[in-house]
Parts: sequence; C-alpha cells; structure tokens
Amino acid sequence: MGAEPACPLHSGDKHGYHRFVVCSGGGPGIMEAANRGAWEAGGKSIGLNIRLPFEQRPNRYITPELSFDFHYFFMRKYWFAYLAKALVVFPGGFGTMDELFEILTLAQTGKLAKNITVLLYGRAYWERVLNLDALIEAGAVSERDRNLFSFADTPEDALRLLQQSLTSIHQQPEAEDGEPPVPEIAHTRS
Repeated sequence: MGAEPACPLHSGDKHGYHRFVVCSGGGPGIMEAANRGAWEAGGKSIGLNIRLPFEQRPNRYITPELSFDFHYFFMRKYWFAYLAKALVVFPGGFGTMDELFEILTLAQTGKLAKNITVLLYGRAYWERVLNLDALIEAGAVSERDRNLFSFADTPEDALRLLQQSLTSIHQQPEAEDGEPPVPEIAHTRS
C-alpha cells in the first residue's frame, strides 16, 4: 500500500459551510467509492468503520479527522442515522440488511424526527431478496410501506432522485443575516 492521500477540504459555500457530507461504512468496495468520490470532488467524507476479526479497515479516502471505529453495530447504526438526510443502499449481506431495516423500521413507526430518503440501488436484486408482496399478504407490513424507499438502476437515476429528494425536503434558504441554517438533527422521537 502506498502513501495515503490527504483528503483536501474545500471551502464549501461562501461561508465555508458543507451542506452535505458523504458518509460510508468506511471499508472497501462501494464504501470506498463513495468516500473517494467525495475526496475527488474536494469534499469531506465520514467513515464509520466496524471492527471485525476478518474484514475491513478504513479506506484511504476518508477525511482523516472523520474516520471512526466502532466495536458495536448498534452504535455505528445510531451514528449513521443521527445526521443522515439520505441512505443509499447497494446489494449486500446481513450487515446491509440490518442497517436498511433499522432505518425502515424507524421511518415506518414514526420514530425519526425527520425524513430520511432511502434509495435501493439495483431494483432486480432488491426485488429478489425483499419479497414485499409476501409481507403485505401476511399483514406484516402495509402497502403504504412501499413508499418508504425508491429504486435506482443507474448512477444518473440515483443522482436525480437524491437531488429531488434532498432539495425538496432538506434545502433551506439562507437566514436573513446571510448565515447558513443550522442543520436539523435526526433524533428519534420518544
């Protein structure tokens, strides 16, 4: 492994404010691609790495001061959801399903204090592994729960859906004093 690149921190908007920051699980593959995309664009990115005996180390594209290691999955999921505006989920295994279902359950039960856009990438995969028709027929979820997420099959589709969602739900105009608004926190409701 060569020298790790330093992640440049661009100045953000005219106030030095970063409206959105990319966050991933901090590992290889698609997680590294997300952090690398932010790094190449001059943005910050967060890595929420989980310590496992046989897998993953933080990838080299995470903003160094924003690389965090977790021992417990529940703490990692908490921080994923805490400031999240959107969740993009790619095909994966048990860990991916755990994170997806945690967010969907919180959204379904109204336990999130704000909307989090959930985007499932690769409709064919997700329709094969998530049999919503069976869950609906069994009365385990309702038909309206299909609205808790969207599908995308191309990077262009994903970008378009994220832009639409993030700007319509979370875009806030500058305050009268010209300062950026304080971002809302995705705490759970009691």
